[in-house]
Amino acid sequence: MKNWAGNLEYASSAVHRPGSVDELAALVAAAPRVKALGSRHSFNRVGDTEGLHILLDGLPHSIEPDSERQTVKVSGGVSYGELCRALEQSGLAIHNLASLPHISVAGAIQTGTHGSGVNNQSLAGKVQSIDLVRPSGDVLTLSPADGDDFLASVVGLGAMGVVTAVELSTRPSFRMRQRVLENLPWDAALANFDALASAAYSVSLFTTYAGDSVSQVWLKALDAEPPLAELFGATAATRPLHPLPDMSAENCTQQLDEAGPWLDRLPHFRHEFTPSNGEELQSEYILPLEHAPAAIEAVRTLADRLAPLLFISEIRTGAADEFWLSPFYRQQSVALHFTWKPLQADVEALLPELEDLLRPFGARPHWGKLFTPSRFDWEQLYPRFAGFRSLASAHDPEGKFRNALLDSILGVPAASGR
Repeated sequence: MKNWAGNLEYASSAVHRPGSVDELAALVAAAPRVKALGSRHSFNRVGDTEGLHILLDGLPHSIEPDSERQTVKVSGGVSYGELCRALEQSGLAIHNLASLPHISVAGAIQTGTHGSGVNNQSLAGKVQSIDLVRPSGDVLTLSPADGDDFLASVVGLGAMGVVTAVELSTRPSFRMRQRVLENLPWDAALANFDALASAAYSVSLFTTYAGDSVSQVWLKALDAEPPLAELFGATAATRPLHPLPDMSAENCTQQLDEAGPWLDRLPHFRHEFTPSNGEELQSEYILPLEHAPAAIEAVRTLADRLAPLLFISEIRTGAADEFWLSPFYRQQSVALHFTWKPLQADVEALLPELEDLLRPFGARPHWGKLFTPSRFDWEQLYPRFAGFRSLASAHDPEGKFRNALLDSILGVPAASGR
């Protein structure tokens, strides 16, 4: 069994697709090592195990909107595309979406996945409660009233238990427009970065870091926001575009300022387009927003080295949250996302140099993408890291939910015998 990108083969000795939470809980209780998988849109081994893999998509796909409370309870294996269609039918929405709506709710939240917008938190930011299966097979629900356990478990890397459901805050359904601008001069982008990032509800810059300009700026605006035909020297595209200039825009969400429902504008790609195995790799680094211009300038010095390996890079922003291992923990952030060609050995050889450039800016890697764990001082980057490690070891002293990657980050639990 492989991940979505096909760059890794999982090490599990058995795979089960339970049809109920009770069946899942019994499997967890009996297994010495276990991890859950959602849509497998992860590029590293954060979700791997040498024991039992549990596929969450076999659980009942439960989506329970509550219009009065403005929340929705959703089972963990559900994709965001499925969730969004159900919410729209109820007149509700969620605040943000990642580029692909095909990813699973539980997996995206556990790894700190996000969309864009200076006022928009990551997908974990609106979690109101989370249902977990602990190593014993006990099922519990955590909410803000549970304090540290809740704050540690929402972005939990699967180390706190198997997520079976989450409750999310919602908002009334809304309409948006999307416009793509081209050829934003780098000098203007860096000199006006805060204003640029705030120019619409959600803003993404697509670049290879080479040349004198950013190739594309994607603006996702609320229907009431005025359309922008020009922004700091960038001008509006006259045709739909794909982030990769040689690719057809057929599978991208509607552009050219045509208004439509939020779920058909916030992602970059249409839900009805089902991506095949992605012939790409990904890395991403999240750092304080105030460091954006300097960090981008540092990356630009690597443009010649990046060129043979890079399809495209996306620059986005995100609002602070309170979850202990969220890359956005207590900081307004900029995220530098790299979509690599499927040249893993070459990419992994370059990553340490890129990470060295970004280290002075306090860069935190995305938990589900390629990075070099040994090159990060986790306790310096995450003020509550020691607390997370202690809670993870207390809840899972035998290391049932651990794997080699998590052990390299959190340390090996003392009681695990490893």
